[in-house]
Amino acid sequence: MITAFVLIRARGNRVQALGEAIAELPQVAEVYSVTGPYDLVALVRLKDVEELDDVVTQGILSLEGVERTETLLAFRAYPRRLLDQGFALGQG
Repeated sequence: MITAFVLIRARGNRVQALGEAIAELPQVAEVYSVTGPYDLVALVRLKDVEELDDVVTQGILSLEGVERTETLLAFRAYPRRLLDQGFALGQG
């Protein structure tokens, strides 16, 4: 299983509609509205890297209001206990 994070810049009046439309795409597991230079982040789960074209180029980029995407492929996942420890840093 391949995990990709697709960073999406959208026209301001289309963020909510795009988030909902992207969430309906079959390979999209989750969609988040975020702050910063991008408006949405989609978490995509793929059987193989060739599916990226279906999801990003033919899926996400074909939706009206998408201005730009950037795709990050994950190559390693860390155990949950390590992630939990990272979020606990600085807590008494």
